[in-house]
Parts: sequence; C-alpha cells; structure tokens
Amino acid sequence: MQKEILTVFYLVASVTFIVGLKMLSNPASARKGNLIAAGGMALAIFATIFLYQDESGKGLHNYGWIAGGLIIGSIVGVMTAKKVKMTAMPEMVSLFNGMGGACAALISIIEYHHYIGVLFADRPFIITEILLVSEGTIGYLIIMLLGVIIGSVSFAGSVIAWGKLNGKIKDFSFKGQHLVNILILLVILALSVYLLFNLSESTYLLFYLIFILSLAYGVLFVFPIGGADMPVVISLLNSFTGVAAACGGFLYNNKVMLTGGILVGAAGTLLTILMCKAMNRSLKNVLIGSFGTSATQTNNTTQSGGSYKEISVSDAAMAMNYANKVIIVPGYGLAVAQAQHICHELEKILEQRGVTVMYAIHPVAGRMPGHMNVLLAEADVSYDKLLEMELANDEFKSTDVVLVLGANDVVNPAAKNDPSSPIYGMPILEVEHAKLVVVNKRSMKPGYAGIENELFFQPKTSMLFGDAKGVLQQLVNEVKQL
Repeated sequence: MQKEILTVFYLVASVTFIVGLKMLSNPASARKGNLIAAGGMALAIFATIFLYQDESGKGLHNYGWIAGGLIIGSIVGVMTAKKVKMTAMPEMVSLFNGMGGACAALISIIEYHHYIGVLFADRPFIITEILLVSEGTIGYLIIMLLGVIIGSVSFAGSVIAWGKLNGKIKDFSFKGQHLVNILILLVILALSVYLLFNLSESTYLLFYLIFILSLAYGVLFVFPIGGADMPVVISLLNSFTGVAAACGGFLYNNKVMLTGGILVGAAGTLLTILMCKAMNRSLKNVLIGSFGTSATQTNNTTQSGGSYKEISVSDAAMAMNYANKVIIVPGYGLAVAQAQHICHELEKILEQRGVTVMYAIHPVAGRMPGHMNVLLAEADVSYDKLLEMELANDEFKSTDVVLVLGANDVVNPAAKNDPSSPIYGMPILEVEHAKLVVVNKRSMKPGYAGIENELFFQPKTSMLFGDAKGVLQQLVNEVKQL
C-alpha cells in the first residue's frame, strides 16, 4: 500500500514541476511557479523518506544522516540566497548548478561501488529493486557511466564558470587546447566502451579513472571560453546537470527524479539554443570561438579617429523631462551599482510629468538569462513596461531619449555594421534610431566582451559618466527642480 501512495506523491510532484516550469515563462507568475515546484520537490523528498520500501519491505535507514544533510543544506542554501547581491546572482546559480552535477556524479560512484560488490564480492545488495546478476546489467552500467561523466563535467565546469564570473579565475588557454580537450573526451569514451564489455576484477578501477578524466575535461572545457559567453555556458552546464540527475532517476527507479532531470535537461538545452540564436552564433562557435578574450582600446578615440562627447546631468534631465517617450536600457552596470530602485523612482517622476517610460530588455543582457528582468522586478517595476528586443526595436524610432545604464555589447552597432567584429550578426537593441541616446558608464572601458562600442562615437550619442546609482539620483533631483 505504501508503494502505491508513494507513486501518487511522485505523480503530484512531477505535475508541480511541469506547472512550475510553465509558470516560469511569464514574469508575473514566475515567483509563484518557483514556489509550486519547490513545494513539489519538498513533497517528493519527505514522501521518499517516510514511505519508500524495498522488495523486502524495509524502508530507509540512517535517518540521522538524512536529517543532518537536509538541515545543513537548507541553512547554507537559505543564508547564501539571502546574502547574495543581485550582481552575484549568476555565479551563485552556476555554483548551485555545479552542486547538482556533483550529487549526480556521487550517486553513480556510490552505486557503482555497490554494483561491483554484488558482482565480485558475492554480497546480497539490491539496486533499483532488482537483484543485480552478471547478465542483463549492461544498461545499468551505461547509466552509471553517463551519470559520472556528465555530472563530473557539469560540476567541474560550473565551478570554473563561478570563478570566472566573480573574477577569481581568469581566462586560460594554450595552443592546441581544443585538440587536447577532444583527445581527453575520446579517451573517456574509449575507456567507457572498453569497461562495458570487459568489466572484471582487474578492470573495474577504470571507472574511477573515467571520473578523474571527466573532472579534468570539465575544467579544460570551460577555461578558454570568453567572459561574454559565460551565460550560454552556464545554461549548457545546467542542461548537463539535468541529464545527470535523470540518470540517477533511472538507477533508483525514481520517477520524480527522472521527471525533474528530464525537465531541467530539456529546459537548459532549449535556453542554450535560444541564447545562441539571440547572439546569432552556433553552439560550436561559442565553445571553440574564444569570443570575448580580445583586448581593445579604451581611450577617447576610435581606431578611425572618432571622438565622443559628454552631456551634463542637468541637460540630460531636461531632455528626459520634456520628452514624450523615454526608453531605459538596463545593463550590468545598473546591477553593479544596485541602482534599480532609484531607476524606478526616476521612471515614476517622469510619468508624473506625462512622459511615457519603458524598459528595453536584451535576451543576454547582464551575465545570465533573465538577469535584468529579476533586477527590475526586485524594484517593483511593472512587467508591462518591459519590452523584449523585437518590440523595443520598433519603439526606438519614435523615442525621444534612450537612457543606456551600463549596457554595452547589446547596443553595439558593430554587430550590424562591422563584418570583422566578433559580435557581427548578433541581434542588438537598435538604440541609435532614437533622437537622443544618453549612455551612462563609469568610463570608456569596453564591456564584458572586450569590444569597442561604435555607439559611443555617433553624433546622436552623449556620454554621462559616473556610477549608475549616483547619476540616477542626480537625475531625479534635477527633474524634480524643473
């Protein structure tokens, strides 16, 4: 009877995952969807702890260890999530994703250890409620190998991505690195195939060598990838974690774990594809292109001798105050300055003056998908004011003032005009079509991709230097006095 009840709980939890994922597609329902899916996961965990039984009717044991893990993990997770700054959200997501990959790899390692014990030590151990014997178990071995390889790559790669995003790890590459990576991957695959058909007491340790090589591959896989491509890499590694978790679901015959892993893997894969499309690049180009690693000029002239002009805070405030339509383009600089609340205040003041204010959101703005949406939602900016790239590009032609706050690469006209540019072909926010473009930056230093921005030197563009929060506060004060 307990098994039937557990199956019902798993079914309910699986449905909450699907419903929650669907609700995440809309900013207005994303928070509720996240809570619904989290509730489903909590239900699945506690149902497993108290209702699971093996073939002999025995339930789980070591409740002290289970409770300790849940309590410690919950405390660390809650404290980390509450303390993390919005600018550090991408690296936190990457680190948490890496922990998921590590868990999936550890599941495969532990079950492989038990598997070997059954085959070669004559121990009566049961995995996935099926007594393992020498015949017909190659499928389980394949799943263990996939779990340890994919989970290890996800864990090691996510840790390197975390270090790159917070600046602790720099881009690293050497001549022929991609060939070395391919060689390591081929060795991993060759050893896996060999182990599948030659598993014995003299070869079973190859599994642990595969684990070590997978960790090495995960590190070398992410090391050479440029900073501007890290959001795509994080999304790809997230899909890896989902697939690895699904392998764990197969091993334990746990349907809710299998469902959750498949959903994460599928969602991560689709997001990766969409982000590559938004950048007009193939996944292969992202992984081997070393995009974002080149150095560029940072002085006040372009390579062709152009120059930029500055605008005062008072002039910028006057232009926005007497405009009919203002579009704000948020970027990572807004997040760094934690200026989303004062930006919302500027929006409200302008609207009180009869100005229409909207926000233009690029799919890869910031350092993770949805970074700007989350940032503005935290400041209670209405979802209706957030324009996706296609809609925003239609609006720019009738816009009086565009205020670019810390965004750089996503507004760079070189993506359309310069075939030699690494971002050529990438869809951008076409802010240059507005009557006036005011760009707020701390300096003329290139953006995350390390590429000079043609927009800064165009006749309709004026630079407003300074910290985003301080500049916005000055703009608010100036507008109030008009």
